[in-house]
Amino acid sequence: MNTPAPIKLIDGKAAAARVIAEVKTQVAAMKNQGIAPALTVILVGQDPASQVYVRNKVLRAEECGIRSEEHRLPADTSEATLLALIGELNADASVHGILVQLPLPAHIDETRVLQAIDPLKDVDGFHAENVGGLSQGRDVLTPCTPAGCMRLLEDSMGDLSGKHAVVIGRSNIVGKPMAALLLKAHCTVTVVHSRSANLKELCRQADIVVAAVGRPRLVDADWLKPGAVVIDVGINRITEGERSRLVGDVDFDSALPKVAAITPVPGGVGPMTIAFLMKNTLTAARLQQEAPCPSIS
Repeated sequence: MNTPAPIKLIDGKAAAARVIAEVKTQVAAMKNQGIAPALTVILVGQDPASQVYVRNKVLRAEECGIRSEEHRLPADTSEATLLALIGELNADASVHGILVQLPLPAHIDETRVLQAIDPLKDVDGFHAENVGGLSQGRDVLTPCTPAGCMRLLEDSMGDLSGKHAVVIGRSNIVGKPMAALLLKAHCTVTVVHSRSANLKELCRQADIVVAAVGRPRLVDADWLKPGAVVIDVGINRITEGERSRLVGDVDFDSALPKVAAITPVPGGVGPMTIAFLMKNTLTAARLQQEAPCPSIS
């Protein structure tokens, strides 16, 4: 099998469109078997960014043929009320995926809520059972952003076996599951963070750099080995003069001449996150129904 030559700019929009097309095909096949994949999204409060995210998720589900349902709850909803709703959805066999939009209001225990979701319906991949399964290398529902990053890497580089990957950041949402997925793909993995010594030197050794720390333009060309492949997960809004714009955790302009391939911000990792939410919903339906459904990863 020939390894594809990396391309300079990794187009997340195009990759996400391919994933969505695959999901649509598989959803249609499941419907022919009498199974209609369904996603329920719960939003507590009126956070503007969360409302945009929820709307985009629902629209993409409809595009894929996935039935979607929203529960919009007031900000003063009690934790008990939210947990009761999750319990009802867990028991509803027609609901295959449950997503609670984060962040939650301060009076609600986020961990308790996420652990209340049935692991087989946990399309965010945050339940401890799925986190543990991922660490063991099992096929479980996996956080959408790192799963999308892996698809971009595999599309760009082919077989990742033996590559040295450095993950900058150790969050439960991106950094830790990203490291687990890279290990599963037989990479040598280093996780660096705010307390790492010789951070730049470690990054310079990497064939693959995944930046996920939320610090605008932290990583410049001096951090990168010539020919590295860079996945920039960061989305940071900065102000320059009277204008604001989005930038990543990587200084794109300085890195571009040095790397083999890099994701832009926006248009890189972001579109893959929602695409893989749709893929996870399909996978969740398959797991629950034990219906034959070819892999689309």
